[in-house]
Amino acid sequence: MSNPVSYPVFRTTDPAAALRVARELVAVGDQQYAQVSVDVELRTVREVLRIREALPDSWFRKEDIEDWARDPSDPTRLHGGIHAPELSTDPDSLHHHLPLWASMEYRPVGSIEDDFAASVGSNIGEIWWDSLAWPDVPDCGIHGEANHTGVSLLFNCRTKDLDERADDHTVFVHGLRRSDRGAEERHAAWLAEQIGQCVIGPRQE
Repeated sequence: MSNPVSYPVFRTTDPAAALRVARELVAVGDQQYAQVSVDVELRTVREVLRIREALPDSWFRKEDIEDWARDPSDPTRLHGGIHAPELSTDPDSLHHHLPLWASMEYRPVGSIEDDFAASVGSNIGEIWWDSLAWPDVPDCGIHGEANHTGVSLLFNCRTKDLDERADDHTVFVHGLRRSDRGAEERHAAWLAEQIGQCVIGPRQE
């Protein structure tokens, strides 16, 4: 069974700089089948309403396993997801379901990144570019890869699980976990070098 691994290659307190570097890294790969998704955690009613207005094509959902277990029929429709225009604007109703997540998935590269980066604010969020294909690098003994490949930009967070708040933003390169850990690190390092960066921390799985 194949599994992805991720290496951080850039970190900054400037979200515009983080987005620029992430896009440079995306451009290293073949983007023929690439797509982009975004996700943001919202912990206040004010932020839910702001994102609903700023990202009108987003979908809102609740990630509460205990809530699913209590009522799997999903009367709120927040397990399956509600399109922004259909989301209630009643503060009392929204407060009862916090935190909410807002996402847009599998969009064309370049279609949503700027609006999302401008809207995420101090919330934990992610831009994820997937289905890239990394090139062969014969001189370095690196084979091209199109499985589990991608780039992600984490806002206000440093962990793939989006579970640890930080005061900065981190760009990750993603690839296939290999039996030779040295090979996967060399590949991540080579990809980072193409945009003048380097691996800055341990891998995450």
